[in-house]
Amino acid sequence: MNTTLKRISKVFESAEQISFDDSSNIVLMSDCHRGDGSPGDSFYKNKNIYIAALNHYYKRNYTYIEIGDGDELWENGNFSDILRTHKDVFLLLSKFYNNNRLYFIFGNHDMIKKDKKFVKNNLFPLFKNVKIHEGLILKHKETHDKILLIHGHQADYLNGELWKLSKFLVRHVWRPLESFGVSDPTSTSSNFGKKEVLKKKLTEWVAKEKYMLIAGHTHKPVFPVVGEPPYFNDGSCVYPEGITAIEIKQGEIMLVKWCVKTHENGTLSIGKEIMAGPKKLKYYFNIY
Repeated sequence: MNTTLKRISKVFESAEQISFDDSSNIVLMSDCHRGDGSPGDSFYKNKNIYIAALNHYYKRNYTYIEIGDGDELWENGNFSDILRTHKDVFLLLSKFYNNNRLYFIFGNHDMIKKDKKFVKNNLFPLFKNVKIHEGLILKHKETHDKILLIHGHQADYLNGELWKLSKFLVRHVWRPLESFGVSDPTSTSSNFGKKEVLKKKLTEWVAKEKYMLIAGHTHKPVFPVVGEPPYFNDGSCVYPEGITAIEIKQGEIMLVKWCVKTHENGTLSIGKEIMAGPKKLKYYFNIY
């Protein structure tokens, strides 16, 4: 087994399990990259869409699972700046947490959440005793089928094993250059070739280990055809046109997009569109 597959398997072996069944409602989002409200805050433009989506899911008894890069802690050194800018978002997330309906997974851009001291000092005030995971497993109560949830940087050597170097380059080299129109060549989200390589690696793990996997990191949604290795990607919350998410609802899975809709009378509203699915989860479990 190659090094990448071993890293993913290591997460799988140590991941906490969450039980679910065909009556469960779960929504997965990633790559929010909540920032400090400056021009470099990619999340800010979609903040109202995100709040509308979370209110929808909260009222309908969904469990919210954030699978990495929720906060932009490479470009921003102080979490307090992010919290102050997006306090309304964190208060909404705390409502999920207080109802036992919230889980956080860290990604490469918020890898610092591995540090228990950081979590205690910065997150405990709103999320008392919260645990930040590298991976989680959704385990079906009846069939015992498992779905691995990870951010996906485990298959990306530069942003995984060498994350401290990447963080330094982003904060001190590429962020200043972005103001002059120079894009970060190390970024998986803006590099088509890297996205395809990472997809291939994650799909290889799924095909070998025969477990369904949902990740983020690439900012590119993936919803496989039934019969293909069941690797899914929820996309991101920083698209120019809105945010994407994966819903698991009453035994089915689908990819959705939340965006601003225009109406003939000149008004605007925020709504949801189905991008792929819904498909029965059992179709993806049963291929193995």
